Amino acid sequence: AGKSRDDITAMPLGLDTPSTIGIAVAIIGPVYLSGRDPWAAWQVGMATLVCIGILKLILSFAGDWIRNMVPKAGLLGSLAGIGIALLGFLPLTHLFHMPLVGMLAFGIVLTTLVAKLPLPGRLPGAAVSVILATGLYYLLGSFDLLADDYRLATLTVGLTPPVPTLGFIHGLEIAYDYLPLAIPFGLLTVVGGINVTESARVAGDAYTTKSILLTEAVSTLAAGLTGGVAQTTPYIGHPAYKSMGGRAGYTLACGLFIGIGGAFGFISSIVELLPAAAVVPILIFVGLEIISQAFKTCRKEHYPALALAFLPIVANLVLIQWKTFLGGNLDSLDPGRTKDYMVVAALGNGFILTSMLWGAIGARLVDQKINHTAVFLSLSALLSLFGVIHSVFPNGNLYFPWDLDTTMPIHIALGYLIFALFLVLVSKWRPTKPCVPGAQD
Repeated sequence: AGKSRDDITAMPLGLDTPSTIGIAVAIIGPVYLSGRDPWAAWQVGMATLVCIGILKLILSFAGDWIRNMVPKAGLLGSLAGIGIALLGFLPLTHLFHMPLVGMLAFGIVLTTLVAKLPLPGRLPGAAVSVILATGLYYLLGSFDLLADDYRLATLTVGLTPPVPTLGFIHGLEIAYDYLPLAIPFGLLTVVGGINVTESARVAGDAYTTKSILLTEAVSTLAAGLTGGVAQTTPYIGHPAYKSMGGRAGYTLACGLFIGIGGAFGFISSIVELLPAAAVVPILIFVGLEIISQAFKTCRKEHYPALALAFLPIVANLVLIQWKTFLGGNLDSLDPGRTKDYMVVAALGNGFILTSMLWGAIGARLVDQKINHTAVFLSLSALLSLFGVIHSVFPNGNLYFPWDLDTTMPIHIALGYLIFALFLVLVSKWRPTKPCVPGAQD
């Protein structure tokens, strides 16, 4: 891209939180409970991760094609929706659990990173916000002013280096039964990888999608072959890291720190040491940056498409909150609210892929490219039929529609197809408005 290496921000890579929790709750947990054998549960977890890694490896070669086919409103709209819901609202709840600490960190982040007002000595705002807020946390806690929210960190150290193992082979047979659950987790990180590559390109770092997806696929496979049960994914927020001055050294340092910390077991101590309220303002800033990027780089005509892309992620947020309030016990749900829960689950499951498709549908519809819109609608119908998007199961797993007791997936798929048919008929009756000359995406 004509830039020196010093100008390029490295793509951050780390554990994928949603699938880590999902695999633990929906796969490893049930396997353990079925036989009370921790070794068997671990082997199934590894086997699941290896299967996900192979799937991601295959799909990596289609990444650039998908990025070229989907308009920016779909690629960046899904990230911006995550910025609003998962990096905006959810961290805010942690901040307001402890506002005395959180508002100090939040104020420093907004002042230095958003308003770009420099601190004395040009100190980095993100680091200062965490340090000062953490110091305030321990100061207030020592005077018993934080009540039950205060706790001292405990140091835990233990040597647990990653060691190659073929233990996953013993878990493959059982892992195959859980593939309908595992495949959506892998697909979500592939779609996320495509989206963040576009985000990085718009920010000025022209990575190839294939290289990013291959990196996450190989790292996921490596984790499964060394005892890991959590897949890796490229992290969203590239424009935020770039604006904070992050380059290759920043990402390398983070990788070494997390890797060494995990091998020696002191990462959990650091997590305990830092109160959540002191850290989450940085996540909120990342969310603000990717929301801003979407609106800066997409055409104004596509703003409705961006807003459309936000909606499945808002549904996922509602689903997360609903599960939190239920404490994971769906049996406690009022029978009269079961249909409502299924609807929210269908809207929220597969949210990042749904969001990308809805953004693409909205953008191509605004451009009056009816055939393109119909193709995206038809693809959405096909994917919803098998639960890749709009899964009616709370855990989001795949299925064959003819095996279900509900016709909801068929109705959703037909709804998309009716929409597509309507558009095709309208296009035959009315001339389409020409697109804006030279407009892209």
